[in-house]
Amino acid sequence: MNAPRRILIVDDEENVCNALRRSLRREGYELRTVTDPQAALELLKTTPVDLVISDHMMPTMTGLEFLKIVRDRYPDCVRMMLTGHADMQTAIDSINHGEIYRFLTKPWDDTELKVTLYLAFERLDLERENRKLLATVRRQYDLIKVIERDYPGIGEVRRDAEGAILIDDAEPLTAVV
Repeated sequence: MNAPRRILIVDDEENVCNALRRSLRREGYELRTVTDPQAALELLKTTPVDLVISDHMMPTMTGLEFLKIVRDRYPDCVRMMLTGHADMQTAIDSINHGEIYRFLTKPWDDTELKVTLYLAFERLDLERENRKLLATVRRQYDLIKVIERDYPGIGEVRRDAEGAILIDDAEPLTAVV
């Protein structure tokens, strides 16, 4: 069984944190709530999370400032902003500078929030799988280079005029039927 998805909710209003917790309690997520961005950054040092949902207007720093730090320190973490102070410039800055996955407004629609989280985790899974595949391809490429260094010409395929594979300048291979 897969480990539960870990979500960190950062909002200076405790009632918003509690409402989000109630909205998501049956979804199987491991939820952490923090009311201060600095405390959230401290928590992230010791507790890995898959997704962060942050308010924008908070006393000590904006959600955008917070999510930029999260992006820089934890690039594998999906970032979302949930705010009651939505304006076009904040949304644009969030997406362009914080690389925010989604920008949602308060009050939120529970169904929209749940679907957005589902899609965010699907994307995260794909990104993680792509990184694994890329690492595998790079290891295989490095291995092929070592083999080609140790056995020059092993990767070459020579063919005759008809396209048949030649081995050691011998006669072309013929298929046995």
